[in-house]
Amino acid sequence: MMADLDILRGLAVALGLGLLVGVERERRRADDGHGVAGVRTFALIGLAGAIAERIGGIGIALGGAFVVLAALAGYRASRGRDPGLTTETAMLVVFLLGVLAMRELVLAAGLGVAVTLLLAMKTRAHHFVHQVLTDQELHDALLLAAAATVVLPLLPDRAIDPWEVLNPRKLWLLAVIVMAISALGHVARRAFGVRDGLLLAGFAGGFASSSATIASMGARARNEPALASACAGAGMMSNVSTVVQLGVVVGLLSPPLLGRLWPALLVSGVVVAAFALAAVRAARDVPGDPALATGRAFEPKQALLFVAIVALVMLAAAALQAWLGNAALGAVLAVSGFADTHSAAASAAQLHATGHLGPRAAMSGIALALATNSITKLGLAWASGGRGYALRLLPGIVAMLLAFVLALRLL
Repeated sequence: MMADLDILRGLAVALGLGLLVGVERERRRADDGHGVAGVRTFALIGLAGAIAERIGGIGIALGGAFVVLAALAGYRASRGRDPGLTTETAMLVVFLLGVLAMRELVLAAGLGVAVTLLLAMKTRAHHFVHQVLTDQELHDALLLAAAATVVLPLLPDRAIDPWEVLNPRKLWLLAVIVMAISALGHVARRAFGVRDGLLLAGFAGGFASSSATIASMGARARNEPALASACAGAGMMSNVSTVVQLGVVVGLLSPPLLGRLWPALLVSGVVVAAFALAAVRAARDVPGDPALATGRAFEPKQALLFVAIVALVMLAAAALQAWLGNAALGAVLAVSGFADTHSAAASAAQLHATGHLGPRAAMSGIALALATNSITKLGLAWASGGRGYALRLLPGIVAMLLAFVLALRLL
């Protein structure tokens, strides 16, 4: 009975996907005045793929060959009016989605919606590629894609140092994250204007890596000094994401500890967010028109410099931790914070959950990790954006730390 129900669901999804794509192609045919297939044809093609899967390999081969031949015949008949192959390619894709719907229902449904959206975006996509995207931005996009899909899988996924902290693949992934965050900021500037776009990019990038966000914003501030205040605001906004993530990490490992820590997290987050908004508002002379957002999407040299600094910090932290030992737990948490606040906070929360660390000691350890990590961030800000950029970040980060510590003592 369940098997029959699964078959019916697959057939329904295959038919529905064919109808969905067919409706979009039918509208396009009405607008452009040409096309070889409409709503009924695509619905039948999707259903044919599902039926072919039930028949087996011979059915899929025969059905696929028929769809390909039909698409080629349609192309030959319409190439004088429409030299493109979009509709013909969509016919084959819908057939394959029909086959997939009988095996992976959810995946087929998601891909079908994605295909329909891609087809419907023709005008906007062409406008973006030909009139909005510059040659430099296209070059940067290809460089980022190569870094993520070509270089990253080739690197060894194992530690190469005596303390087992330097993993080439993870370090390169961090470089990719830095470049992606910078590219996100560039896209946000295009979409929302310089001030609002950078602020949103800083907040979003902070969830991937606040340190990486500060470094990428620093590189942009160095290359475009007029954006220094806006970039500093975006860098400070990434600390709000750090505070949110601290709450999530601690809450997952030790809910009782979060019950005592959340006022400090809330106060520090509000304080640093206020500083970030003030820094962005101070950038009043920065043009707000998205069309004026220029420059490269990211600077590869700055991303590599960031990774080199992080690697040195991780090595130093691991060496100090090995020297101090686990007996000096507070010092160990502080040293770990130089590399990553969240790992130190996770250690403190786990020790508290297992009864090996009291709540006051755990909160003090998290505060120390937050302080040492802030030192790392300011160092990265200086290295990437220069003295002026680091000084713009300094008041907000110091105020965040003071608010966190005071809230721990008073609440």
